[in-house]
Amino acid sequence: MSPIAVLIGPPAAGKSRLGKRVAALLGVEFADTDKMVVADHGPISTIFESDGEQQFRVWERDAVVSALSTSGIVSLGGGAVLNTDTQRDLENLRVVLITATPDAIAPRLVSGTRPLLAGGIEAWNALLTERQPIYDRLAEFTVDTSRGSMDAIAESLVERLEHVR
Repeated sequence: MSPIAVLIGPPAAGKSRLGKRVAALLGVEFADTDKMVVADHGPISTIFESDGEQQFRVWERDAVVSALSTSGIVSLGGGAVLNTDTQRDLENLRVVLITATPDAIAPRLVSGTRPLLAGGIEAWNALLTERQPIYDRLAEFTVDTSRGSMDAIAESLVERLEHVR
């Protein structure tokens, strides 16, 4: 069993919001690896403070393995693709890059709960620069969440996924 689609992309691009809507439209389950880690180990910011990023990545990898065994829609945390085992796991799956412009991302960072983005949009740009080649290599296609309603974007993505199934 494998997912219908795996959503990857930078933090705050809308992977979770979009994935939840797409799964609902398709009538399938939705797995969000960040939420899985939080459910098992507590808030990500607390994990980073008390256990460190390295331990977070171990727990994140466990969540990825579990999520990829589902048959629905999967949203990976922005840095999950840094793991080479995860990259290998994604090679034969339908992977969709979810992205947005820096102007669209900036207001989404206001909550300040993302440890790697304490530096705001500059930190986000640095992460994107580092990860973009991996995202591009793994993704079959890209969906931009910068403009339009998330519902309309979800409907468009569902059409695209159903067209190619």
